[in-house]
Amino acid sequence: MKVTVVGLGKIGLPLAVQIAGRGHRVVGADTDARVVGAVRAGRPHFPGEADLAPRLARAVDAGLLDATTDTAEAVSASEVVIVVVPLYADARGEPDFASVDAATAAVGSGLRPGTLVTYETTVPVGTTRNRFAAGLAAPSGLTAGADFSLAFSPERVSSGRIFADLRRYPKLVGGIDAASTRRAADFYTEVLEFEPRPDLARPNGVWDLGSAEAAELAKLAETTYRDVNIGLANQFALYAGQIGVDYEQVAEACNSQPFSHLHSPGIAVGGHCIPVYPWFYLAGDPDATIVRAARTANAAMPARAVALLAEAYGDLAGARVVVLGACYRGGVRETAFSGVFPTVAALRGHGARVLVHDPLYSAEELAALGLRPYRAGTAVDAAVLQADHREYRSFSPAELPGVRVVLDGRGMLAPERWPGVRIVTIGRG
Repeated sequence: MKVTVVGLGKIGLPLAVQIAGRGHRVVGADTDARVVGAVRAGRPHFPGEADLAPRLARAVDAGLLDATTDTAEAVSASEVVIVVVPLYADARGEPDFASVDAATAAVGSGLRPGTLVTYETTVPVGTTRNRFAAGLAAPSGLTAGADFSLAFSPERVSSGRIFADLRRYPKLVGGIDAASTRRAADFYTEVLEFEPRPDLARPNGVWDLGSAEAAELAKLAETTYRDVNIGLANQFALYAGQIGVDYEQVAEACNSQPFSHLHSPGIAVGGHCIPVYPWFYLAGDPDATIVRAARTANAAMPARAVALLAEAYGDLAGARVVVLGACYRGGVRETAFSGVFPTVAALRGHGARVLVHDPLYSAEELAALGLRPYRAGTAVDAAVLQADHREYRSFSPAELPGVRVVLDGRGMLAPERWPGVRIVTIGRG
């Protein structure tokens, strides 16, 4: 097959490589000429994705993967088009369709009869049938369902382990009609490989959900579940700390039977997915009070954590506080909706002098993010662990001279490595 993957980011590029690795001719389309140049040279334009570099190089060397900035031209020569352009949200949680709408218009400009178009971008329910179908029809003059197939199949992978996740998790598919669903299911069955999952109720592979709306809801539901569960865990943990109980021990006890799946608490929920997709769900179901309450509770956690630090340390006015970790998640070089920003804001609200350290970012890069970089060896009064980078597991007072109190926002520090320093952990009294 000839396939175009629109959007060569952290999800789209590995997906393009996966499809090329199955012997199909793939063109990756992206508006960034630098990204296109790197891909054509066989080099990933971002670090940290397991197996991507060698697999990308092999696909390019074999002539199975190319890249272009001309989406319409690539689409016009393709039998299948996959759109993996992110849908962003503003600070109020409102989806910003500008990028994905532009990509849709470009796809429509090159769309030919008989093409299969699938979207993997996470969207509010109903977007594929209502917005994307119309967006493709306008420039092409073609009708979804009659002239071309249209389906939704959400990405379900995490940065750093995408190829493993593609094998491990069922591929969910739903079209705007039965024919679109069947064609999308056949396509993904051809280009993906699945490992056995005896824990699943049915065999691992492509799962037909029957409609685009069902597939859209499945993605929002599985992500929103995590946000709600984390919000509940945070509330349990804060209460446990108040009454002198170790939440981690309680959660382990609860999760020893199969009806409880309590998540871990933490200082912040970050990234493109978990703090954003509940808002996409709420766009269709605004009366979902549980979803809204959890999102509100999780958004408040950085300020709650800083309050715990102030309770242990005392007045933070003038205190030198270093925030450990600018990334939203350990080992992932990404700051989208990272807890570092509200944490820094909360500390500044207490009058602290705030510095930020992250092993994945240079001082210049941190400064460009509006963060004051911490220089190793500089004396500090307190610290906040915001991202669970593995490098921080080996930290001790030697790395933070003068530190008196550390707020462990991820529950990963070993107190015995911190003699003479008070370690405050969310959920431990």
